[in-house]
Amino acid sequence: MVNAQTRVLVCGSLPGEASLAAQRYYAHPANQFWRLIGGVIGQDLVPLDYPARLDALLRAGIGLWDTVASATRAGSLDTAIRAAQLAPLAQLAARLPALRAIGFNGATAARHGRAQMADLPDISFIQLPSSSPAYCAVTLAQKQQAWSCLQTFLD
Repeated sequence: MVNAQTRVLVCGSLPGEASLAAQRYYAHPANQFWRLIGGVIGQDLVPLDYPARLDALLRAGIGLWDTVASATRAGSLDTAIRAAQLAPLAQLAARLPALRAIGFNGATAARHGRAQMADLPDISFIQLPSSSPAYCAVTLAQKQQAWSCLQTFLD
């Protein structure tokens, strides 16, 4: 989900079971993504329906993408991803004239995303703490502080 005004692209790895079943990004109710990205744009996205959430992100200049197009995986954990086929991130980035930063939602997304990106001097690459409920090494407040760095690319 991007448009020509996308300034920040947030990339996950591969949707989990709940997201695949719902055909929505970050559909698992315990995933903190909508709270974190809402903090970035200064809008509570949690009570909104899914289309309104996506509209709010696009209006703010944020796009969503996955670094893995397909894979085999039992369950939803990134550590279980096998035979990953990467999504064409570099080609997507090349088609986004306003793109200033790519934020990788977790280490797996960063590993797969950076692996296919050539050095692009005008684009910043930021590894963010995962919004997944499985990643509990840092608190929600610490995650929010880390994610807030995306704001600078939206101005």
